[in-house]
Amino acid sequence: MKTEDFYYELPESLIAQHPIDNREASRMLVLDKKTGEIQHKIFKNVLDYLNKGDCLVLNDTRVIPARLFGSREGKDEKIEFLLLRRVENNRWETLVRPGKKVKPSSRIVFGDGLLKADVLRIEEDGTRIVEFIYDGIFEEILDRLGEMPLPPYIKERLEDRERYQTVYSKNEGSAAAPTAGLHFTKELLKEIEEKGVNIVFLTLHVGLGTFRPVKVENIEEHHMHEEYFEVSVEAADKINTVKKSGGRIVAVGTTTVRTLETVATEEGIVLPSKGWTNIFIYPGYRFKVIDRLITNFHLPESTLLMLVSALAGRENILDAYNEAVSKNYRFFSFGDAMLIK
Repeated sequence: MKTEDFYYELPESLIAQHPIDNREASRMLVLDKKTGEIQHKIFKNVLDYLNKGDCLVLNDTRVIPARLFGSREGKDEKIEFLLLRRVENNRWETLVRPGKKVKPSSRIVFGDGLLKADVLRIEEDGTRIVEFIYDGIFEEILDRLGEMPLPPYIKERLEDRERYQTVYSKNEGSAAAPTAGLHFTKELLKEIEEKGVNIVFLTLHVGLGTFRPVKVENIEEHHMHEEYFEVSVEAADKINTVKKSGGRIVAVGTTTVRTLETVATEEGIVLPSKGWTNIFIYPGYRFKVIDRLITNFHLPESTLLMLVSALAGRENILDAYNEAVSKNYRFFSFGDAMLIK
């Protein structure tokens, strides 16, 4: 399949620049993957699509303030770092702008020397492996100096950092939020649990590879960036029990889908595991675990759009997206939701 097969027209005015006041009041487009039928709801109605005995699976990763601004030691120009993942100890893989000025052996200084970084090497994809130097606790320094790594299509400043976190975020390590989960409130999750729905958490630390544009003409030649995940014994057991008893597995977000499909056997049994995944799901993929998906609206020609097309069919997805555009839905990270049933 060609990358251009996943293109759709989106007016810039529909790219959400800020979260709405009430998380669960977002709009929700419901798509029947078998018939292509579309319904228009609000996110609070998600309760109507979850049955007693189902399993709702959420990604409990927490976004770190991964954007840092500094300068080369002894120089005055501004250098921007975006932390992608911890390689080991104080070594991180980072995106750097402007990259031409930051070569191996460069030292970058942040916050009047509170934090420093030595550039160790440049990877094939242009990212830098750097080693941070500091006194104290790295997470506390990062919290003081760093900014939330909002996607480049969001131009407005985010006043409340917690609005780019899910209400159940726990394990720090992501460079971007698992945005499908931003629509849940603690109250809604309590109602879901009271209905008899099993709620299970796993972790996948979202890297920017998920959002990188597909630059090849043939999608099968695209290579995904690796992301770290963890699925506990307890989570795997619960999902397998629900699956065996006939309940449905409802994934919240493409990150949850990619994690579950990484750790599942061909028979659909979820194995407890932790490690790195670069799974790329596109039309033709046979899903082993999930039955339904709660997600957001994704960028044209993105791997995320390809994933939802694999689940619901490319034509169904593009029809739904065109319908969402015509109804002025809000798109991308702070935008509205979609339920694929």
